[in-house]
Amino acid sequence: MSDKTLVSAHFHANLGLYWLLSGSLVFILSFIGIPLLLLWFPLGLLATRHYINNMSAELTEQKLIVRKGLFTRTENTVPLDKITDMALIQGPIMRMFDLHKLTIETAGQSSAGALISLTGVVDVTHFRSQVLAQKSKIMAQKGNAPANENTDVLILDHLQQMNATLLRIEQSLNAKPSN
Repeated sequence: MSDKTLVSAHFHANLGLYWLLSGSLVFILSFIGIPLLLLWFPLGLLATRHYINNMSAELTEQKLIVRKGLFTRTENTVPLDKITDMALIQGPIMRMFDLHKLTIETAGQSSAGALISLTGVVDVTHFRSQVLAQKSKIMAQKGNAPANENTDVLILDHLQQMNATLLRIEQSLNAKPSN
């Protein structure tokens, strides 16, 4: 079965600026980092641009695939039926840039918190609703999977065989002479 891509996420152009501003606030608060701001913006701008170019999120018929990374690239593939929560988070600086963070939690994940975190998806509410709609579709298909019509007949047949075996055992025990 082919798993074709239904939706691909795109990322806001101002996502890199948001990350640069957030990082510069850390430098400013540390006072020692203030001189590093001269290097932070040009190098950070280049690094964030490459990082954003390496980010992708695809919704397929059965799973959500998220790729990201600059030096170490990671690819997370999450089956849609394992997703338990998709939260939208927006901090004060994110509101200034009209950005959201989408966090995805799954059943059976080993660590606390989100398994996948995506910041800056364009029209994140639409992307989230598409993922949840596809998840619902898969869950409905699993719930409506055609049951084997012969299942009841097979169960009844096995029960009758077990009953006959038990009757033979009982007759065999009763036929033995008592000591």
